[in-house]
Amino acid sequence: MIRAVFFDIGETLVNEGEIYGRWADWIGVPRHTFLTKLGALLATGGDHMDLFEHFRPGFDLEVEEKRRVEAGVPNGFGPDDLYPDARACLSALHDQGLYVGIAGNQPVEAAERTAALGLAADAIGISDVWGISKPSPEFFERCARLAGMPPEHVLYVGDRIDNDVRPALKYGMHAAFLRRGPWGHIQKDDDALSECLFVLDDLDVLPGLVARHNAAP
Repeated sequence: MIRAVFFDIGETLVNEGEIYGRWADWIGVPRHTFLTKLGALLATGGDHMDLFEHFRPGFDLEVEEKRRVEAGVPNGFGPDDLYPDARACLSALHDQGLYVGIAGNQPVEAAERTAALGLAADAIGISDVWGISKPSPEFFERCARLAGMPPEHVLYVGDRIDNDVRPALKYGMHAAFLRRGPWGHIQKDDDALSECLFVLDDLDVLPGLVARHNAAP
């Protein structure tokens, strides 16, 4: 049975489109160009830091974040960035008596931002607070330990095959792959997806799927 469900943050619970858009504005690149280049980099094995480096060689994220704060330019995420299916999904799972956690690769500041969303979560785990990040097995071990469950009773939900699906499965957890956001639509691995307990296009269906799974003989 599934007794605990943990959720990634970016592009699982939080829509990062506006976050990337504000970064494009900050460095002076048209938003559609910025996002198109992100997709191209992801398709060839790159990541978001390669995106910044492409447009701003020598880009220092920490320095630029401080400059944005000093300039009064919004950074990070807030309630308006929450995907519309996220709140109801977590509440429905919590109402089933499941342990619900949120855990993702995020900066320290994301702990307060995530808590401020007021989601039905028993725990919030932030990689830079823990000092452990995905895809490290220690990250998933920390999730299981928070829930007080062996990994075979834990489901991890995320939009990335490399950071979410493969390492969760390797640790012994169940995995649900959410096909949304850039990573969710670009990354491909049929073998990994075949091992997922669920492959989702949204979070609306997840509570029902978990309930049926747990009710099966």
